[in-house]
Amino acid sequence: MFGPVGQFDTGAIFESIDSFVRAHPEIAAALVVALGALSLVVYAAIRFKRPMGTRFAEALEDVDEVAVLMHPNPDPDAMAAAIGVACLAEQVGTTPTIQFAGQIRHQENRAFRTVLDLDLDPIDHVSDLAAEAVVLVDHNAPRGFAGAEGVLPYAVVDHHPGDGTGEMFTDVRTDYGACSSIVAEYFRDVGAKPVPPDMHASEVNASYTVPSQVATGLVYGILTDTKHLTAGCSAADFDAAGFLFPGVNEDHLDRIANPEVSREVLEAKARAIAGRDVRGPFAVADIGTISNVDAIPQAADELIQLEGVTAAVVCGERESNVYLSGRSRDDRVHMGRTLEAALNHYRGSSAGGHARMGGGQIIRPDAVTDGGNGESIARDELIEHVFEALSGDI
Repeated sequence: MFGPVGQFDTGAIFESIDSFVRAHPEIAAALVVALGALSLVVYAAIRFKRPMGTRFAEALEDVDEVAVLMHPNPDPDAMAAAIGVACLAEQVGTTPTIQFAGQIRHQENRAFRTVLDLDLDPIDHVSDLAAEAVVLVDHNAPRGFAGAEGVLPYAVVDHHPGDGTGEMFTDVRTDYGACSSIVAEYFRDVGAKPVPPDMHASEVNASYTVPSQVATGLVYGILTDTKHLTAGCSAADFDAAGFLFPGVNEDHLDRIANPEVSREVLEAKARAIAGRDVRGPFAVADIGTISNVDAIPQAADELIQLEGVTAAVVCGERESNVYLSGRSRDDRVHMGRTLEAALNHYRGSSAGGHARMGGGQIIRPDAVTDGGNGESIARDELIEHVFEALSGDI
């Protein structure tokens, strides 16, 4: 086995191996299979342990173009997550198109889009999707446009509860307060550096960067979905905001946070407060017919501020459709599940959300008149269903 100076005799070693293989072919074959399997396990373990941001960047790099799809009527967190994903896609050589169904109505949402000068593409039908590879952000099941149920997402990035998955990549973190925090973490995973508002990306020594527009958007997305880092947030949300801070444009942040408020929104808030029905710690208000659906969640934000109120729901009607929005700071009331329970037996209804905030809608006009079972259900009876759900009686 050893040569004259104590070195391995490779010829003798190979001769021994050959003899063993000839004498015990079955054992040799089993060893080869075992070594191959071990190699695959080690390879898979190494790949699995890589940061999620690295894995996501590689998934984006594997396609030429992606449609970054937000949920219907996107809010700042959805828009921020979308521009973050689009920015990362561009930096790995993939062409992104940011798309959404519905409208951008809320004055804060419109300000977000205008101040950051975002290019967002509305869609009505599955055929409007800009690419075969669809990345869902801030939701995990396509909805809100014709043919949505037939879309198989390429990737899913979300913080809402749900069973939706992506064909090549899925990252749903329900313990995070904002989807923007997840996307910010992706940038940190790949070693990106935020670009200060007074600098150009070329002046930052990094392979990946977070442009000031994106950093500002992501921070605002985190703030809005966590009530300025005071509710429903985790340590990861604080870490993400801290990581992004060097790239924040404070002037843009202020302009987004303080848009003009329409008279209708102020009137909706006033009607919710004046017409509230308070039972114990719960408040429910019907603000009647409105033209701006986004006034409903804003009215709910006001109602939850009332002293002694720990959970509040506001409902209103637009074009014969009924919309509900709820807020909770009561550990007994998971608002998303509460609204699901309240609307469960209504035909054409849908609801969901987080523990602290949720929304629902009844999109068929007859659902409020016959409840889907031939019985007449007036608006006051809908309010009773909401109170029963808030009390845990459903």
